[in-house]
Amino acid sequence: MQKIKDWITKYYEGLAYLFFGGVATLLNLVIFAVFQAAFGTGFAAGPGNIIDNILCILFAYWTNRTFVFRSRNHGTAALKEFGQFVFFRLLTLVMDQVIITIGVQVVGPAIGFAVAGAASGDAMAPSELWAMGVKLFSQVVVILSNYVFSKLFTFKKKQ
Repeated sequence: MQKIKDWITKYYEGLAYLFFGGVATLLNLVIFAVFQAAFGTGFAAGPGNIIDNILCILFAYWTNRTFVFRSRNHGTAALKEFGQFVFFRLLTLVMDQVIITIGVQVVGPAIGFAVAGAASGDAMAPSELWAMGVKLFSQVVVILSNYVFSKLFTFKKKQ
């Protein structure tokens, strides 16, 4: 049992980042799916994706600051930390939006099944499924980028 505790302690930051990153990703995908179901793929992949990302950025900051990197900054240092976090998350928001736009609006139409409408009785049209797959791929790229930015710039430990 002690070996497990030692392993968790040693790898806590990475494990916590994976867990809370997974929760943030799930939240991101759920909001995307809700927007897609309520307003269509065009909205979910466009303005909805921006709204979705903003909500997830705020959630991710809170979980990263509190549980992952355990930041103790206050005052000006906390504001600087928040500013850096938002700056880098906005960079990955742009990455996400570019991947979504290219995947849904450029690659999707080039692949015939990705733009076909739903057959009667189908739960989800192939184009909606394609858009969700593109969103999932984008999230992998975003998660890896966010970890690097957070670890190297935003929540770096003072030497």
